[in-house]
Amino acid sequence: MNTAFWPLLKCLVISGTGLCIPTHTRINTSLPINIPRTGGPAGAEADVYLPLSCGRDAPAPAAPGSARGPWEGGRWGRGRVRGQQAASARGLGERGFRAAGPRGRGVAGSRSRRRKGAMVVSVEPHRHEGVFIYRGAEDALVTLNMVPGLSVYGERRVTVTEGGVKQEYRTWNPFRSKLAAAILGGVDQIHIKPKSKVLYLGAASGTTVSHVSDIIGPDGLVYAVEFSHRAGRDLVNVAKKRTNIIPVLEDARHPLKYRMLIGMVDVIFADVAQPDQSRIVALNAHTFLRNGGHFLISIKANCIDSTASAEAVFASEVRKLQQENLKPQEQLTLEPYERDHAVVVGVYRPLPKSSSK
Repeated sequence: MNTAFWPLLKCLVISGTGLCIPTHTRINTSLPINIPRTGGPAGAEADVYLPLSCGRDAPAPAAPGSARGPWEGGRWGRGRVRGQQAASARGLGERGFRAAGPRGRGVAGSRSRRRKGAMVVSVEPHRHEGVFIYRGAEDALVTLNMVPGLSVYGERRVTVTEGGVKQEYRTWNPFRSKLAAAILGGVDQIHIKPKSKVLYLGAASGTTVSHVSDIIGPDGLVYAVEFSHRAGRDLVNVAKKRTNIIPVLEDARHPLKYRMLIGMVDVIFADVAQPDQSRIVALNAHTFLRNGGHFLISIKANCIDSTASAEAVFASEVRKLQQENLKPQEQLTLEPYERDHAVVVGVYRPLPKSSSK
């Protein structure tokens, strides 16, 4: 019989005896009850002392075939005796509080003398200039924090001592940044490097823009275009602490409205998620991108055509870019970080190659 369900029974039925005794009945529990021994020879009997009260004052019996011993003070088989034994084995007191015994974690405990050495962490440069890899308990993509001591979107900051100088890095989450997802996905070139001038279309609240700001450094410049006023307020707050970010709160479909604020740039990165995003990139490229400059466009298939397959949408956008003198050079999907997303990297009006004499 499964003794775990005894507290739920109104009466106690003893198999093989035909007895049904109410659980609230008080009888002499020292009297033996003869129950046929299961698994033994015919006619063999065993004297089992069966207490009928499983309350706080009477001990409950051990389960058949169990070597756990008495379950005292517990409701479901985890009583005071076992609790005290387990607490004592863990170096805790009678009621489970931390103690400084021989096995405890207090000052006199032996564990304090067996502390592991500090984990060695390091930062390695990525093949993309300005991007780094943090090696520690968990590897992560990081950028050198341009404003040490401050986070932008709650990202983790790590400090590494290099050559006696402490450097602070910010972890770059690929699930919140298309550019980080492309880097971890193995994109060949991002064309964003220190001292670059970047036009960022669809800057939102400045999550990825802040990492671009870290990459290009104080000698670079990033023009962040965002149309949403709610996200634009967050973007302005980020730009207040980063001098190489110029926020532009305008519609990227009308580049002539902000042509007086932006000069010629080396790279355009677009994450606008609009059905006409190829046209938006082309208009801004014709206005601001120098000949031989590069572009990166993040394409979300569902925002362009939710009825067609993602591959068909990507191919259609590539053809549109080619018609605008934008030459795609690389295409990369963003799985597993983003579903039905792709990044297309290319060059605008490629410069003629100098003929060798």
